[in-house]
Amino acid sequence: MTRDLDAIRDRLRTKVAEILERNAEVEGDRRHERTPLGSDWQENAILLENDDVLDALDADGRSRVAQLRAALARLDAGTYGRCARCDEPIADDRLDALPEVTICIACARAAETAGGPQRR
Repeated sequence: MTRDLDAIRDRLRTKVAEILERNAEVEGDRRHERTPLGSDWQENAILLENDDVLDALDADGRSRVAQLRAALARLDAGTYGRCARCDEPIADDRLDALPEVTICIACARAAETAGGPQRR
């Protein structure tokens, strides 16, 4: 099946932009720009507890951006859509759901059975 590489590239870039925008909002929340810390220590404690969640969201976003940018690099190199382990094509449905994946479903299942990473 022939893939529309320009459409894939646009989709990956759009996802990167969306995540970067969301991470900018998370960063603003981490700095308490919209909800500044006040004199009520109980309210401040609740706001500061949320920082752990915001940190996790930020880290997840950064990781996803790195994966999507790596997918763009693979697209440019001509290796996008090929399994990094067995070199077989990755199913279009899998790439549609997870455009950053580097391994096919068979290798993902084998890694899962062996206790290794699933999406690498």
